[in-house]
Amino acid sequence: MSILTVQNLTHGFGDRAIFNDVSFRLLKGEHIGFVGANGEGKSTFMNIITGKLQPDEGKIEWSKNVRVGYLDQHAVLQRGTTIRDVLRSAFQYLFDMETEMNQICEKMGDATPEELEKLLEDMGTIQEVLTNNDFYVIDAKVEEIARGLGLDDIGLDREVQDLSGGQRTKILLAKLLLEKPDILLLDEPTNYLDEQHIEWLKRYLQEYENAFILISHDIPFLNSVINLIYHMANQELGRYVGDYDNFVNIYEAKKSQLESAYKRQQQEISDLKDFVARNKARVSTRNMAMSRQKKLDKMEVIELAKDKPKPTFNFKESRASGKVILETKNLVIGYDEPLSRPLDLYMERGQKIALVGANGIGKTTLMRSILGEIKPISGDARLGDYLQTGYFEQEMKKVNYNTCIEEVWNEFPSLNQFEVRAALARCGLTTKHIESKIEVLSGGEKAKVRLCKLINRDTNLLVLDEPTNHLDVDAKDELKRALQEYKGSILIICHEPEFYNDVVTDVWNCESWTTKVF
Repeated sequence: MSILTVQNLTHGFGDRAIFNDVSFRLLKGEHIGFVGANGEGKSTFMNIITGKLQPDEGKIEWSKNVRVGYLDQHAVLQRGTTIRDVLRSAFQYLFDMETEMNQICEKMGDATPEELEKLLEDMGTIQEVLTNNDFYVIDAKVEEIARGLGLDDIGLDREVQDLSGGQRTKILLAKLLLEKPDILLLDEPTNYLDEQHIEWLKRYLQEYENAFILISHDIPFLNSVINLIYHMANQELGRYVGDYDNFVNIYEAKKSQLESAYKRQQQEISDLKDFVARNKARVSTRNMAMSRQKKLDKMEVIELAKDKPKPTFNFKESRASGKVILETKNLVIGYDEPLSRPLDLYMERGQKIALVGANGIGKTTLMRSILGEIKPISGDARLGDYLQTGYFEQEMKKVNYNTCIEEVWNEFPSLNQFEVRAALARCGLTTKHIESKIEVLSGGEKAKVRLCKLINRDTNLLVLDEPTNHLDVDAKDELKRALQEYKGSILIICHEPEFYNDVVTDVWNCESWTTKVF
């Protein structure tokens, strides 16, 4: 039975087409992975099927009484609400039913015997739904899930606006789990999650009986939980049974076959055109020439899809730094209260260090304290001499209405427009992306603009906070290669061992010095 049916979907932004006559069906129990390069429309598709965005053309049809749970990478938690408020909102439909039941009680006093019988029947139905959905033990369920995801360590009465990206993602995951939806829609759920909770989510999805659609560029994670791949490319949607590795094999084989058929056809077209040109004027061969021209006119010409530009990241390197990159003495990081015990850290030239550990323990806070952006609670952090630092922040919270060209040009005013466009193109952005405002780009495209600014700056120290979030597979592979070749020093926060293990010389497990209890 089809849970979701999408027919003849067409959509675009301005003159940039995203989908062209796309159709899709989601069946009960299917575990679908949505893959494709940044900007191909994966998040747009999610927004269309959840009704957040109206398509230009096409029909979206859900089966009746399906409850959909959507984990949105761009979800905003309302300022002033606590973690407990957000988790309790998973049961909003039950609170609404309780309100309806209370209104029924108020009507009973003035009801006729016939009306009273109907009101009692409605009240009984609502009471049954509330009981079956554990309405009277909601607070106990909230605390149970919060404990499982480590949210009780943060404190359920903590306001959400002060939390890290990873903590917010955990809250949204916990809310989804409490909702028990019939269908899960997950948009890059592993972004900002630590290894421990990626593993938890993996187990949860492996055991999940209902259908789900998952957007992810984390291939090991994707392979472990899905049984179908839908590939978005060139405004089309292709369906492949099996995991991502199986999709790649089939896709490459089909692409190779199409390219061979294209070459054969192009040779045939060339031969036919040549024959027509040489023989159409001669009476004796005119009929044969016309016959070949008809064949040409009727021929269904094979078209090859344009290859997406693959990014090339080559970091510009400045003169060598001094031997010492950073040194801390009795450094205690934190805001209102300490996040660490006193730290004596030392990093020297040439080291490439990964900071790992659970979310919320202070990895980003440590980075920013070392860079001097946050005042430590006590102790000292000293950067070495002759450092040229490039900093990639985990997330940019400000709305940005610059075009990509303006964003890079503002930072490098000495470049001409051709050089700015070329720099952005090398990062895998097309002409239409380059001329678009940053605000309308996907998460991965925004990250590529920020990487463009970083790689064109002379550096000898890279400080990278979750640089792989949102990046597609090609961009992630290219970034790994560039960091491996980089001669300077690197301090990186990352939750993907398969990425950082091939880059770094040392791993610092921040859980060994945090004041947080696990």
